[in-house]
Amino acid sequence: MTESPRAARPGRGSPRPPRGSQAPMERQRRRMFWPFAAPALITYTVIFLVPIGYAAWTSLYKWDGMGPKQWRGLKNYQVLFEDSFFRSSLTNTLEILFIGGACTFVISFALTLVLREMWGKLFARSVIFFPCLVNAMVFGVLAGFLFSPDGPVNRILHGLGFSTPPKWLSTDNLFPMIVGTLVWTATGYYTAIIMAAVDQIPPYLYEAAELDGANAFQRFRHITLPLAWDVISVCAVLWTVSSVKIFELILVFGGDNSGQAPPAQSWNTAMYVYEEAFPPQSTPALGMATAASIVSLVMVALITVVLRRLMRRDAIQF
Repeated sequence: MTESPRAARPGRGSPRPPRGSQAPMERQRRRMFWPFAAPALITYTVIFLVPIGYAAWTSLYKWDGMGPKQWRGLKNYQVLFEDSFFRSSLTNTLEILFIGGACTFVISFALTLVLREMWGKLFARSVIFFPCLVNAMVFGVLAGFLFSPDGPVNRILHGLGFSTPPKWLSTDNLFPMIVGTLVWTATGYYTAIIMAAVDQIPPYLYEAAELDGANAFQRFRHITLPLAWDVISVCAVLWTVSSVKIFELILVFGGDNSGQAPPAQSWNTAMYVYEEAFPPQSTPALGMATAASIVSLVMVALITVVLRRLMRRDAIQF
């Protein structure tokens, strides 16, 4: 009697094949995993995880960086959130993250919509990307020249009939100027990344949608956005991480040649950490500085995790 093919198959309760029966390539891959991964893991631990752990431990002390440490526990964090300067710097950081990020990606999407069908798009993409290549300190110096009370911008406004042009670099307008500069410099960077993903989308999809009567916005919504979603989600994470590390632009925009710190209304958390760690006329407070940095790290980690979960989509094959 001939045994059926179904009966010949091993059931769930059958023993696993011996280890020696695995494919040679699979065994080789498993054997070489740790020799290749271990150096990267060790480097990451030494350069990142150990300093983060030491900063978390230091944040529990009162320390000026030279004398003995005094244990304070979680009181540093309590004092931190009672500090109006830290609360305003945290608010500014969140405004840069969400408001500046929303403006950046809206403009990047609009440029992607235009550049995809534009003649000479490679040249236009290079021009848009150029501000990313310039150091942020250059923009601070340039803004001081352009928007000073007797600078070119106010002269042009006087010529157009504006008798009292706005005080661009005043304390009230300084932070919006910083956010605007960040949006301008970051837009070209994220546009270039998104356009690199758009270039991989087959043109026949756009041609078919155009034949069906879809306009440019509909093609962007139903073709570009879904097929480039993975890259867009990565860009969102990159912006989340980079928006917290902004420092030199705020320092140059609001500081002066005498070493005076920028106005507290323009601080973000990175600027707050710097001022606590290296105050010009007082004793350093490294415990408070590291506590502020740990709060920033936890905030970025939580936002990144939530962002990744909200933007998770099934991969689309094309």
